[in-house]
Amino acid sequence: MKKRSVFVLLMAVAAAFMPVGAADWQQDVLGGGYVAKTISMSDDYSGKVVSTVVKKQDNPATGKAVLYVHGYNDYFFQRELGDSVVAHGYGFYAVDLRKYGRSLLDGQNRFEVKNMKEYFADIDSALSVMAREGYDKVVLMGHSTGGLTTSYYMTVHRADRSQVKALVLNSPFLDWNLSKFQEKFLVPFVSVLPFKKMKISQGMSRAYAESLLSKYHGEWDYNTDWKLEVSPSVTIGWISAIHKAQRFLKKKADVEVPVLLMHSDKSVYGDTWTAEHNAGDGVLDVKDISKYGKRLGADVTEVGVADGLHDLILSRKDVRESVFRTIFEWLSTKKID
Repeated sequence: MKKRSVFVLLMAVAAAFMPVGAADWQQDVLGGGYVAKTISMSDDYSGKVVSTVVKKQDNPATGKAVLYVHGYNDYFFQRELGDSVVAHGYGFYAVDLRKYGRSLLDGQNRFEVKNMKEYFADIDSALSVMAREGYDKVVLMGHSTGGLTTSYYMTVHRADRSQVKALVLNSPFLDWNLSKFQEKFLVPFVSVLPFKKMKISQGMSRAYAESLLSKYHGEWDYNTDWKLEVSPSVTIGWISAIHKAQRFLKKKADVEVPVLLMHSDKSVYGDTWTAEHNAGDGVLDVKDISKYGKRLGADVTEVGVADGLHDLILSRKDVRESVFRTIFEWLSTKKID
């Protein structure tokens, strides 16, 4: 039996023991040939938990695929990404993590997390779904907090990761975009407070949302109940989880697969939208992304994208087309095509 066949068989057997809820794929809210399935996960401190896997229904049977992990205050809606992935001969899958988007259940605290490792099971379940469908060569792709989560996953998770051949990072959240005092003293102090459910405001700026949404200054339409225009308050538990993952990666990052580190060529600031917000990262400090991203592993390729937004895939057309070209040319160079 060929090596790949053995791998797929083993992953399929392992997947039989994974917590899978709905057995069948259902038409996804995105339409356009996207389908989704809900996966029942083990209960956590808040009770029932699910994740949701979304895929292109016409995925090519090539054995290679992309798994996309969204960021904070986010969910998968970037159809152009999925369409481009499939057009280049890869299967496309995305996961809405627990308490986000399609996976948010009634009564749950939106985006609640106490340890970033909680998301590892959601990623594992998505990979198991992909293995059952014949994909043994996976490119893991993470945006913003999803970039932090996937980098952390590839460094510390002890499950079999041989299915993942590369990591593509779209503006990963590897450090806080705060003052030196806040980063060095305030965040560590807040992280150890026992009041994990206490919430802290992130302000009322909707400048980033205005750079995205078509009703303002962008070109996109998405569910603003799942991706809020004003970033919601975060819990101390969330801050602690982010801080611990970032701190670990700064000291012990060890991603063994090739990494493509992508970010805008500049950051923009201000709570009120200006034209600059449509041509730069209005969320993170790109210098921090570069500084800590280059330390993630031994094989990191860094690309600064001219006029890229925080989510590079949502940048204006010529910019995002350049991003797609960069991704697939890099995958070809790394022989993951």
